[in-house]
Amino acid sequence: MARVYVIGTMDTKAEELRFAAACVRRAGADPVLVDVGTRGAAAGADVTAAEIAAHHPDGAGGVLGLDDRGRAVAGMAEALTRWLVARGDIGAVLGLGGSGNTALVTQAMRALPIGTPKLMVSTVAAGNVAPYVGPSDVTMMYSVVDVAGINAISRRVIANAAHAAAGMALTAPPAASGTEKPGIGLTMFGVTTACVTQLRAALEPTHECYVFHATGAGGRSMEKLADSGLVSALIDITTTEVPDFLVGGVFPCDADRFGAPIRTRLPYVGSVGAVDMVNFGAKETVPPQFAGRNLYVHNPQVTLMRTRPAENAEIGRFIVERLNAMEGPVRFLLPLGGVSAIDVPGMPFHDPAADAALFDTIRAGFVPAPNRRLIEVQAAINDPAFVEAVLAAFREIA
Repeated sequence: MARVYVIGTMDTKAEELRFAAACVRRAGADPVLVDVGTRGAAAGADVTAAEIAAHHPDGAGGVLGLDDRGRAVAGMAEALTRWLVARGDIGAVLGLGGSGNTALVTQAMRALPIGTPKLMVSTVAAGNVAPYVGPSDVTMMYSVVDVAGINAISRRVIANAAHAAAGMALTAPPAASGTEKPGIGLTMFGVTTACVTQLRAALEPTHECYVFHATGAGGRSMEKLADSGLVSALIDITTTEVPDFLVGGVFPCDADRFGAPIRTRLPYVGSVGAVDMVNFGAKETVPPQFAGRNLYVHNPQVTLMRTRPAENAEIGRFIVERLNAMEGPVRFLLPLGGVSAIDVPGMPFHDPAADAALFDTIRAGFVPAPNRRLIEVQAAINDPAFVEAVLAAFREIA
């Protein structure tokens, strides 16, 4: 579709937004100018701020007329998200603004399916954009100068962004041929690479394998694809983001980890790959409260810390509670010989007591059901025997 939703605060950025909309129109697409300003009515928008604000759960009063600007912006972000995801004619979304509008518009962008073009021209795009992009495919473009008037620099930058958005809206992706292989999401880490590599070799003749590096964003991206209907099953071997979330590492998931298979009921095969470790940066960055712990320098920029029995029990509880909430077909496998490449005899994280705490917690909490089965494998996670068990479980339910 060729409609480009141009979104920003008309009370402060009207000139720039109108210019962007005009560029979209000249490029051959149909602009829809959406006002998300919270400070007062502004003329010239195709969709007014009051229309957007009305989609807040508390109505427009939950957004407009508030003295607290932070609350107003947060409320408008929620209202815009609800309004935007209900559109059926989005060719692309183009946002312009500073930090406030960037946070507002990208929240709504992240709620859209993967593959819907999303482009944000922002004053903060040269810094850490992870909070704005999240697990989605939002494209960030640095505005160079502030979005404050049309000048020789902003004219070129905004026009480039508008033409890019129009081009994405006008150029539809190739139609499906009907011969595409079903897609599978897989999670991998350096210490589970051997396992996932064997799985890929076995599955690629019949499936497209989308491998996600389990660095926090990786798990969220995989689940975003699941929520967007772009994968047919998940082989979630590497759940190392859970210990980082619970213990305080640098690659954490969030509280919604495993939420997508719960919501979608997709076939799910999972395991406890690399939950023997919490990830930090260079060794000198490890927090002081972890001094004296079993640390392993994976590379100069990544230091791993071995999880202890109590931590592993907490990890197990987090995982098993979510497994029990899954109503689709589920197989969860425990590699009793070790959960990572360095959790085997002779390697630095081999700790049978810590692994036993993990396994025992999952065993005790797991609720078997016709759709849900726990499988124990007398092998380490990277062993061919474990790979074969994963493949058998996948073929059984997918």
